[in-house]
Amino acid sequence: MAHDIADFDFALPPDRIAQHPARPRDAARLLHVARDGLADRLVRDLPDLLRPGDVLVSNDTRVIPAQLTARRVRAGGEPSARIGITLDRPRADGTWHALARNARRLRAGDVLRFDGSDDLTATVMERDPDGGVALAFDRAGEAFAAALREAGALALPPYIARPQGPRPEDAADYQTVFAVREGAVAAPTAGLHFTPALLAALDARGVRRVTLTLHVGAGTFLPVRGDDIARHRIHAEYGEILLPAAATINAAREAGGRVVAVGTTCVRLLESAADDAGWIQPFAGDTELFILPGYRFRAVDLMVTNFHLPRSTLFMLVCAFAGTARMRAAYAHAIGAGYRFYSYGDACLLEPAG
Repeated sequence: MAHDIADFDFALPPDRIAQHPARPRDAARLLHVARDGLADRLVRDLPDLLRPGDVLVSNDTRVIPAQLTARRVRAGGEPSARIGITLDRPRADGTWHALARNARRLRAGDVLRFDGSDDLTATVMERDPDGGVALAFDRAGEAFAAALREAGALALPPYIARPQGPRPEDAADYQTVFAVREGAVAAPTAGLHFTPALLAALDARGVRRVTLTLHVGAGTFLPVRGDDIARHRIHAEYGEILLPAAATINAAREAGGRVVAVGTTCVRLLESAADDAGWIQPFAGDTELFILPGYRFRAVDLMVTNFHLPRSTLFMLVCAFAGTARMRAAYAHAIGAGYRFYSYGDACLLEPAG
């Protein structure tokens, strides 16, 4: 199926881009995109919109301070000018894929020393044509996490205006209530709306809850360039679905419950792990699944998600799920009704097309 990039474009007034989250988080607005029309609700209304026996699937990844500044140090030379580094994803061999500004200055074997840390270094193992590098850090595990907390900053999306860098409150605002497993560069933003009170209300409603892990990479911010969508390549992201979570999801589905994915990250991983009949299999590995209209969903029945950027792979995914015409109408309604967009913005509850 051919796709026209113009189908996924829309004009958004700049004042609709949220610069901070709703407080409390579950006070954010929720646009229910149902088969029979649109309804304006609040996120805290979600238990009323779900059924006992449904299963809510959320992403438990935790955002790391992935924005770093380094200087290249070559044998016998002085440190070079600063190079901006954004960690993207850990690789199976223990190195990190990272995006580097001025990556052409780097070559394999270069050593980077990071500002803000007394002794954190990394060696450039290889460079790719897209501005990416593979870095082998001089430490791992908790020692590496501690060094990142010292030297790194949150890699907030460029549309959240922070000229002086992230504010202290962003450290909590940009983590979900589910966050336990460190490794994401960007937050799975649909999860930002959930609070302990909302989770308790879902439990009281009889909605089951499980988590999976998808470490969101820096590639989530990359726009689709040009008009040929088929040529766009989604960056790989590492994900895991453990056997108990898969079993709970399958049991709920077998009993007639619906699978409710919190965010596009959960949708992509669930669909990557589903067999042809829609049953979820345990999963551990990278996914590069690019979901466009025409995709046949096997595992997801409902989706909670934020409002996404025009021309983005995320907007394409929600159009695939709920229908392009319906989503364009929903976004037009949201813009007119003053909904807040993007990472710190409001949310949708989507029912599938058809």
